[in-house]
Amino acid sequence: MRERPADIDETGIRHSLREWGIDAVRSDYAPVGFGDHHWHVLDAGCRRWFVTVADLDHKEHCGADRAAALDGLRRAMDTAAALAEDGGSGTVVAPSRTVRGRTVHRLGDRYTISVFPFVEGETGHFGQDLAAEERGRVIDLLAELHRQTPPAAVADRSLQLPGRHRLAAALAGTGRPWAGGPYAEPARRLVAANAPGLRRRLAAFYRLAEQVGLGAGTPVVTHGEPHPGNLLWAGRRLLLVDWDTVGLALPERDLWLVAATSADLDRYAGRSGRVPDPAALAFYRLRWDFSDAAEFLACFRAPHDRTSDTERAWSGFGDTVRRLAADDSA
Repeated sequence: MRERPADIDETGIRHSLREWGIDAVRSDYAPVGFGDHHWHVLDAGCRRWFVTVADLDHKEHCGADRAAALDGLRRAMDTAAALAEDGGSGTVVAPSRTVRGRTVHRLGDRYTISVFPFVEGETGHFGQDLAAEERGRVIDLLAELHRQTPPAAVADRSLQLPGRHRLAAALAGTGRPWAGGPYAEPARRLVAANAPGLRRRLAAFYRLAEQVGLGAGTPVVTHGEPHPGNLLWAGRRLLLVDWDTVGLALPERDLWLVAATSADLDRYAGRSGRVPDPAALAFYRLRWDFSDAAEFLACFRAPHDRTSDTERAWSGFGDTVRRLAADDSA
């Protein structure tokens, strides 16, 4: 997030870092990413760390049950750590464990903290187009990940749509004013104007879900969001960061975000021995957009202010809604 949270005490962060045996001598807020808050930390031994503070109210959807969100985050971080410890360290930037073996530490009632070794490198951004050679490297990385033995902590990412009830409520509730903040009413008007197209796309989504479910193969460990913003190019190494959405699913959950040509899909089939399913690729593409729309809706219908982060969210919400309403490809 770009906005530094006012209700997080940096002294509390430094105190929490002692759970990892880290004596922080300097910490700087890093205005990167979307959803979590990050700090660059230097310890007394001149080692650098990347510290993530997660807001449990913004995991999966705004206002999610904190206990469930905490359990999901712990399972995700434990999965990433296990993948690295079991031989996937060449591709996984995993959280470090505390002295008691934990990957997530509670920071008050609302927030948690996780600590990662700082890796020097460059990341891209969501929506960035990769060259064919770069896509090939990512596909090879995914094929390697998908061959990993699923750790015990890994969550099952079902074909169901997160936030489907919020979407239905929003579509049914456009006749009444929405409260919450400056983007509540604009969000209502946008949904109302695009409601027919959104309903058509939801119907198409559920048809695809049924089709994919009937022919589903064996699930694999998937990252969930292997877009350029979660790729770290560290010299000759290509690494995956941000493992919050890791889970068991069909490989197409990752592939649709990377494969741009039939040659990309053929490359994955050759590396993995598994031919990608076009219906599953279309399903996960739609699921991504509807999941985003549900999350944005939950945020805009909850109390919020106008900040640089909500401005970014509003821009993304508008693009997503209009794309869904106009898309007749499935």
